[in-house]
Amino acid sequence: MENFDRKKHWEKIYQTKELKDVSWFQQTPTTSLDFVKQFNLPKSSKIIDIGGGDSLLVDYLLDLGYQDITVLDISEAAINKAKQRLGDRAVKVKWIIADAATFKPTEKYDFWHDRAAFHFLTQETEIENYIDTVQQSINPSGILVIGTFSEQGPKKCSGIEIKQYSEVSMTDRLKKFFEKIKCITVDHKTPFDTIQNFIFCSFRKLQAS
Repeated sequence: MENFDRKKHWEKIYQTKELKDVSWFQQTPTTSLDFVKQFNLPKSSKIIDIGGGDSLLVDYLLDLGYQDITVLDISEAAINKAKQRLGDRAVKVKWIIADAATFKPTEKYDFWHDRAAFHFLTQETEIENYIDTVQQSINPSGILVIGTFSEQGPKKCSGIEIKQYSEVSMTDRLKKFFEKIKCITVDHKTPFDTIQNFIFCSFRKLQAS
């Protein structure tokens, strides 16, 4: 998609649609929260939610007592909506407006969470850059969780082509720096009563030998 302005696309969506009117809306981000609980993350863990935008995951993490949360999204409008929703609690969160494909973190994280941002990266250079960034920005004992549309899921989201993954293709994509912990498939029911099949995989950073 030449000359496609990704930022402009997402700004328009978040400026014109309510949270409950987008296909990725979840009242309770159960799958993501299950991963947080599974790894028994200490409350002081540095957590980043990539493409978190206006998602409710940050609300739940604050409710659980997490103290070092960063939310990244390409859309300023999405982040402003989340800040507005959180009110006084918004100051407890670090907010970053950036494209996941070119993001350069200034911190290292213990838990890197990405639900449905990675699959928008379809160019090889963007995918490689993203994976390089993740491995440089996760602490040695850190956890990576990525959720994308599966090979049984949609081929597009929000009118944009996405890259589908399977357990094999995602593990293969990340094997240079990460070892798989587990993968699960999840049916996400959209607000329009359609089903989107996701694959979620968790990874641990490979230790330098």
